[in-house]
Amino acid sequence: MKRRLFLLAGPALAGAVSAKAPKAAARVGELAPAFSVADARGQLRNLEEFKGRPVVLEWSSPSCPFAAAQYASGRMPDLQRWSRDKGAAWLTVLSSHPSRSDYLTGDKAQAFNAKRGGAPTALLIDGNGAVGRSYGALTANHMFVIAADGRLAYAGGIDDSESGEAAVVRRSRNHVRAALDELFAGRPVKTPATPPFGCALAYAG
Repeated sequence: MKRRLFLLAGPALAGAVSAKAPKAAARVGELAPAFSVADARGQLRNLEEFKGRPVVLEWSSPSCPFAAAQYASGRMPDLQRWSRDKGAAWLTVLSSHPSRSDYLTGDKAQAFNAKRGGAPTALLIDGNGAVGRSYGALTANHMFVIAADGRLAYAGGIDDSESGEAAVVRRSRNHVRAALDELFAGRPVKTPATPPFGCALAYAG
């Protein structure tokens, strides 16, 4: 299956622009890259603080219709709350560079997250793209699941819909939910990687 990377641009989708491929990429089965980055409240967050817990990294964007559909459908907020109730940490990451039109400051990021009903453990402002590049994140809705032992267990798309329509998202198979179900049950992840899809992240040019 070919990688689905939708590059969207134009007035209605400002900020959803072409991105350079990151130089580094996390590999499934290997230790997830460490990071230290401020959240939307200005608190420094790092991967080490969630040691011993599964961690979900969700790359998102305020201008991407694929990301918007996940929230309009209710599936992303529901999955965030469910995973947190099960003991996982959920980190939503915004990697738009300050020079890009969809970059959000901390206050604006919090307002955006609240408006769409987001319920992550933390909302990370990765303005210099360091976290995104270390994981090889390409799109809004590029997802990574880290097992409790610190190894990357899943990387790829949020689901099999490849859609920007909430109704289609609702009936899709959610790859992240499936990966977490298997981790919580103590089983290996059956599908550890899928092609990411969505809007290209707005890294610096």
